[in-house]
Amino acid sequence: MADAMAPHGGAAHASEAGETRRDFLKLTTGAFAAVGVGAVAWPFISSMNPARDVLALASTEVDLTPVAVGQAVTVVWRGKPVFVRHRTAEEIQQARATPLSELKDPQPDQARVQRDQWLIVLGVCTHLGCVPLGQKTTDARGNYGGWFCPCHGSHYDTSGRIRLGPAPTNLAVPEYSFTSPTQIRIG
Repeated sequence: MADAMAPHGGAAHASEAGETRRDFLKLTTGAFAAVGVGAVAWPFISSMNPARDVLALASTEVDLTPVAVGQAVTVVWRGKPVFVRHRTAEEIQQARATPLSELKDPQPDQARVQRDQWLIVLGVCTHLGCVPLGQKTTDARGNYGGWFCPCHGSHYDTSGRIRLGPAPTNLAVPEYSFTSPTQIRIG
């Protein structure tokens, strides 16, 4: 009887060794499959990241030195025009003297600028996304001396606030900071 048990015990041991080997092969195959899927998927996932040129547009540096008092320049940031205006003392006074009760989207001038003489706003009408006129000295600037959107007749003041027309809100102020007295970084 002892002889009968020995082969059976040996078969059990051989069966356990086969299961252990099979488990090891399954785990190894699964690990290789996971690494293979990752290696194939990585380029696809990586292609969804923004391109270098898009990342470069995440912020824009603007030199303010050539912009004279009363002048305005347009720069492009994230594919949108940004109006940078070097305001005159009269334009600043006009913007500050406007009672908030007269504004559709009440916002004091001081909340829209970091330095009184420099106004930086997105050059996109808040009605339907047109680009308002008023950057060139020959452009119509509307009834309030700021910008005028001829598409639907929105008038903005010297602080970029909506005063007349269908636009619901003021021209947006992008995130920006002064990196020096004559340089700003938008974005």
